Amino acid sequence: MAFADEERDLDQTAAQLRAWLAPKLSVPAEEISIEDLDAPLSTGFSSDTLLFDLVYPKGGAEHREGLVARLEPEEYVMFPYYDVAAQAKALQLLEHTDVPVPTVRWLEADKSVLGVPFYVMTRVEGRIPTDNPPMHDEGWLAEETTEAEREAIWWNGLEAMCKVHRLDWKALGFDFLAEPKRGDNPLDQQLDYWQEYFRWGMEASRHPDISKALEYLEGNKPPDQPVALCWGDSRLANQIFDGVECVAVLDWEMARLGDPVQDLAWWLASDRCFSEGLELERLAGVPSKEETIARWEESTGRKATHFDYYTILALTRFSMNMARVGQYMKKIEIIDEENEFDYENLASITLRRALSEL
Repeated sequence: MAFADEERDLDQTAAQLRAWLAPKLSVPAEEISIEDLDAPLSTGFSSDTLLFDLVYPKGGAEHREGLVARLEPEEYVMFPYYDVAAQAKALQLLEHTDVPVPTVRWLEADKSVLGVPFYVMTRVEGRIPTDNPPMHDEGWLAEETTEAEREAIWWNGLEAMCKVHRLDWKALGFDFLAEPKRGDNPLDQQLDYWQEYFRWGMEASRHPDISKALEYLEGNKPPDQPVALCWGDSRLANQIFDGVECVAVLDWEMARLGDPVQDLAWWLASDRCFSEGLELERLAGVPSKEETIARWEESTGRKATHFDYYTILALTRFSMNMARVGQYMKKIEIIDEENEFDYENLASITLRRALSEL
């Protein structure tokens, strides 16, 4: 669910895109068409998304391609700052690996074009397992697939994540994700970021479970911290499927370096939130936590050591994200000020349970 871009003038945006694309395509703006331009409200709170077909003459014939523009948000709801250039760079570095990602066509840092920085990438056709409605309750995965197909989708999605963890991040140039000013190692850097996020984004007294979780994370850091490229927002809802095959891995705004067990933990913790956190039974055919951990270990050649620690980290991050969503929903009067959603939601409920299980 999202509410960004509700006020965007799509006709004006199409004209701006035509003028911007003309020199890039070496085609007069009047010969370029932006068709089926849409700013869907279901693409998340963290950034704005535009979908459109680009049509222009090429080689004496009409050329048509589906594109997606990811725009820096005009109002920072989910994160204290945003870097579309870093996302575009991550996708560009991944383009020639075996991780399936959209191809970045252009990056625009100048705010004068659309009001904010943005990048444009190819549109990958397929279907995405949804968060809203939750895939364990409604939607094509629940209603149009067999148990065997669900199992295959889960495993193929997981394998796409494993491909990320098997990459040589140093050789590829992902060292740009390091933040040495935040700490001596990737985990310290990440915890410093989330502590900053907590101070920036919410009132501590309203979120005692998050405070408790942050204390736990600071006091129980694993002594061994292998480093790999981590996708960051690792879940089925950020993947596109053609049949049961994963054809694109999306949303790299939380990519970072660190122990890749954190991606495995986020994968399973988010699934737990969207099932147990909503009092839903998981779909028949979807593999269990134990099976998933075993498959990840087999595929990556790594051990899921400290999985419980990284589960708390995942649920803490998610709880803070949901708190921000709740605050924004109050601001735009989707819910009233007395609503408890900002601290009583699928993520915070699951975090509380996970802390009690330690």
